Amino acid sequence: MALRQKLLVLYVHSPDLNSRTVAWSIYDGTGKETHTTGDSEIPPYETIVQAMLDGWRVVQFPQQFPAYPGMEYTTSYLRYEYILEKMEEIND
Repeated sequence: MALRQKLLVLYVHSPDLNSRTVAWSIYDGTGKETHTTGDSEIPPYETIVQAMLDGWRVVQFPQQFPAYPGMEYTTSYLRYEYILEKMEEIND
């Protein structure tokens, strides 16, 4: 058996690991699943902690930037991006 990596990118509402998921991407290196942008309305996990309880390992936390006065209502990219991985066995 060989190991292949799956990646899960979760964007959450705040830096809290229990914050709700607002966007996500899944990349499956096992070849078992195929995902594309917008292929589901329901996130795979409601929070980072739920994904961790299912065996996903957090490999990257979002960089935290200080709040700038007057920027409270400015829209931008999704700030709280967490990257998680899971290694799964495949038949070689």
